[in-house]
Amino acid sequence: MKVLILGCGLVGKAIALDLVKEPGLEITVTDYSKEALNGLREQLGLKTFKIDLSDDRTVFQLVQDYDLVIGALPGFMGYSTLKTVIEAGKNIVDISFFPEDPFQLDELARRKGVVAIMDCGIAPGFCNVLMGYLDRELDEVDSYLCYVGGLPVVREWPYQYKIVFSPVDVIEEYTRPARYIQFGRMVTQPALSDPEMLHFTNVGTLEAFNTDGLRSLMKTMKAPSMKEKTLRYPGHIELMRVFRESGFFSKDPVNFKNHEIIPLEFISTLLFPQWELKSGEHDITVMKVIIEGKKDGKKLRFIYNMLDHYDKETDTTSMARTTGYTCTVTARMVIQGSYTRVGISPPEYLGQEPNCFRFIREGLAKRNIIFEETVTEIED
Repeated sequence: MKVLILGCGLVGKAIALDLVKEPGLEITVTDYSKEALNGLREQLGLKTFKIDLSDDRTVFQLVQDYDLVIGALPGFMGYSTLKTVIEAGKNIVDISFFPEDPFQLDELARRKGVVAIMDCGIAPGFCNVLMGYLDRELDEVDSYLCYVGGLPVVREWPYQYKIVFSPVDVIEEYTRPARYIQFGRMVTQPALSDPEMLHFTNVGTLEAFNTDGLRSLMKTMKAPSMKEKTLRYPGHIELMRVFRESGFFSKDPVNFKNHEIIPLEFISTLLFPQWELKSGEHDITVMKVIIEGKKDGKKLRFIYNMLDHYDKETDTTSMARTTGYTCTVTARMVIQGSYTRVGISPPEYLGQEPNCFRFIREGLAKRNIIFEETVTEIED
């Protein structure tokens, strides 16, 4: 089977690194960065193409010769690329975090007979799988709360942060209004709102803030309370709020010495090099998912904790591992024909099928991505 990976960033490389181990697959990786492709080709001996993936016509022609497409592009390219791949009639597993409604493509995917799994990373991604699984297992789900963050192991002033996925998508977390469900209704708050402090074993104290991470869960799940919050080291929230409120993240042009500049492009030029995870620097991914519901008259609380570390052996960041390997384990189900639902599939649909849930969880565990589960009964 021929598999095409669109994107050779941190996560795209991790996806290639894992899929190349699968017998019977012919892997090709495409990206605009010749440097990234050369490094991957030298490391794994894969076939690569340097192509402008922002051109939908190019993507449409490119995917014709492949059986499965893996989308690992930044969010601003994600929706358009997903649509193009579906129009080409190709199955796709996608990790891009785009702002558009993916269900707008459901009818198209059904008409084309395409299996299109979106948001198939760690968050959104496996946290949705957990929600889908418990939505099936419980009589009713009362609440869902996900805390998640990718962080450098070493904190450095002033930002106390390093980029562990697409830089553009990081800024989106600080600017895109956060939507969540409260008392059964959607509530919209500014990003970075409702800060709180939490302690995590072997990590320490982190701060959490509202982000727009529920995504498809707002449509597919009926729990009256659902929220996602992003984790950072203490102090990062206030600094990002100052940047945002000062206009540095604005996409609207401003006049500077008779030249129009975009504040976001200017500040990104300064920030991204400082946020880059340098060679020898390591990261961690922290996640806690809390789901409460009822089963046989009992109120239960399920807590899933995960702490993942940079992989020194393969030189793979933790965020790339947790995101990319969720994608590759899911892709294997499509390749093997064990997941065949035509149309747009958010990850919670996978969780609602017990065999898929077990396959994904066990696949992650084999890659040393472990979710520790605790279940307690809640007294009324």
